[in-house]
Amino acid sequence: MDKQLKHGITDACVLAALCRRDSYGYRIVQELEGKIEISQSTLYPVLRRLEESGCLTVFSIEHSGRLRKYYHITPVGIKKLDQFLEEWELVMKMYDFIKEERAVYEEA
Repeated sequence: MDKQLKHGITDACVLAALCRRDSYGYRIVQELEGKIEISQSTLYPVLRRLEESGCLTVFSIEHSGRLRKYYHITPVGIKKLDQFLEEWELVMKMYDFIKEERAVYEEA
């Protein structure tokens, strides 16, 4: 898969995972399990990138004697997710066209 496309999809999945509630890294990985392939070592650079772009804010809460970082989606993150969904609709139209034309070739 194209690296840029994969980054966009991964970003959107992480943002979507945070729409329901604020969360921390390990829980995000668990929530995405079975939907996309992502490890904690892959997730944290994504979270940093989304935080730097204003899509997320970070806060800490003490848990079992140590601080746990929680991530919260911002209005900028919601807007980015909405843009992804709009763009994905266009991608699906292109996909349908390509698939139909390829089928025509097979029938010929």
